[in-house]
Amino acid sequence: MCSVALWTILYGMGTDLALTAAIAAAALAAAGLADLLPRATSAAALRRRAARLQLLVVGLLAVLAAIGLAGLAGYADLVPAVLPLWVPAFAVAAVSLRRLARVRRGAAAFATAPHTPAPPGLRAAAAHPLLALPIQVTALAGVAAVLAAAGLVALSVPAVLGVVLTAAGLVATGIGVRDALRHSRLAEGAVARPERLARPVGVL
Repeated sequence: MCSVALWTILYGMGTDLALTAAIAAAALAAAGLADLLPRATSAAALRRRAARLQLLVVGLLAVLAAIGLAGLAGYADLVPAVLPLWVPAFAVAAVSLRRLARVRRGAAAFATAPHTPAPPGLRAAAAHPLLALPIQVTALAGVAAVLAAAGLVALSVPAVLGVVLTAAGLVATGIGVRDALRHSRLAEGAVARPERLARPVGVL
């Protein structure tokens, strides 16, 4: 029943809007996973979340690359609809994927002890702004692309584009500050914990 309803909605949307909405939904899901990544309490949970996020991000980048190749091959009708996502998606490919793979490999080292608490250093790495922020900005660009494809926002009008870019910049700055503060807090915890463990135990 749900699949029939979804197909009906997508069929009534038109190709551009349906494709853009699907890509934006995937980008929003990736942004949510990126936000949840450093909240994992065990190494196994961190590894699972990192694997899911990596799979979702790679799939999203593959779809965007396929659309770009289709545009070069002469099928350029769908390119304008996803154009706002390409710049942040490039940042995801260049910056976020490498850090995400590092977090996944670090968490996989605890595969033999799945209930081990997530190491503070790995959680701090998972919360790094250069991992999460490009993915979250891609999700924001996806929302803007959907609004443009639906005809609710005319990005071709300079005044409207300026307002959208300003609003997106403010939101992205707020998200970046939040990510940076969380990373700083977790990094401080990762440094402070060994110091606490190294203290000599007092005489009972």
